[in-house]
Amino acid sequence: MAVRGLLRLLPPVLLLALVASSVHGFGGYGGGDGSGKLRVGFYKYSCPEAEAIVRKIVAKAVHEDPTANAPLLRLHFHDCFVRGCEGSVLINSTKGNTAEKDAKPNHTLDAFDVIDDIKEELERRCPGTVSCADILAIAARDAVSLATKVVTKGGWSKDGNLYQVETGRRDGNVSSAKEAVKNLPDSFDGIRKLIKRFASKNLSLKDLAVLSGAHAIGKSHCPSIAKRLRNFTAHMESDPTLDRPYADRLRRRCWRPKDNTTELEMVPGSSETFDTAYYGLVAKRRGLFHSDEALLRNDVTRALVYRYRDSPVEAFLKDFGVSMVNMGRVGVLTGKQGEIRKKCAFVN
Repeated sequence: MAVRGLLRLLPPVLLLALVASSVHGFGGYGGGDGSGKLRVGFYKYSCPEAEAIVRKIVAKAVHEDPTANAPLLRLHFHDCFVRGCEGSVLINSTKGNTAEKDAKPNHTLDAFDVIDDIKEELERRCPGTVSCADILAIAARDAVSLATKVVTKGGWSKDGNLYQVETGRRDGNVSSAKEAVKNLPDSFDGIRKLIKRFASKNLSLKDLAVLSGAHAIGKSHCPSIAKRLRNFTAHMESDPTLDRPYADRLRRRCWRPKDNTTELEMVPGSSETFDTAYYGLVAKRRGLFHSDEALLRNDVTRALVYRYRDSPVEAFLKDFGVSMVNMGRVGVLTGKQGEIRKKCAFVN
């Protein structure tokens, strides 16, 4: 699916209960109850307050900066699409290696400081227990929950969560900028490339359409859409798939194509609220990125765009929770695989 970046990547509503399913792994080590599988409540005995600690720090960050939701959600996306959900996006570069966070697609990632604050507190309370990969997954859930009105008003679940997070991931110790460039979805991707990227992670067309809904929150900058507005092809000034009046409006705002200071809301007037307004924009050909408009180029994803635009928000929120859990299972390390980093930016 950033505070300052490309993205600053569903009757009475019941708590979305997501049954934890098994993923490949080996015998448990470093937390949980030793089963070596992802599941809800992995830290119930080894660090009972883990999720509450994450929530408290995320809530503080969002209170201080209401735009902090999107970058926390985006960190989890960018982690899972490169080597799987194993925290490699957090590792610092070294003299001999350029890490993921320094790859061009990740230059606008933010909120690393929030993750560091969470890790520091968890290490103080439960040393060597909670992985950085799980922190990313929990923080993403909390960030989007705090941006969802039906959740914050108590109309979704008793615990204030949009969905339940499976935990039990362990941290990887390899991070490559080249792999990030190769694997991360791009804002200029067409539908065929998007389908291929998602399929490579075992994610479906529905997951593609649903997770694109993360663009309901956050902001971008002019360079991310410059090609859509000027010199799109030798024969076309702007991207013909972009609504012309909207393109004209964006062009006036981005009169300097390399302007990195002007902020563009993904959903004008609603960039801090997680809902289905994004799909209404996409249906009008007013999605900010070419990859947003690409959802209209496939029968399945196009039908989902119109379904979420026209359905009660609860239908989308439920599906979003399911797709986030699906993504959270991509390439995970469990059991004795990987490690539990002491600091998220450094391998042990």
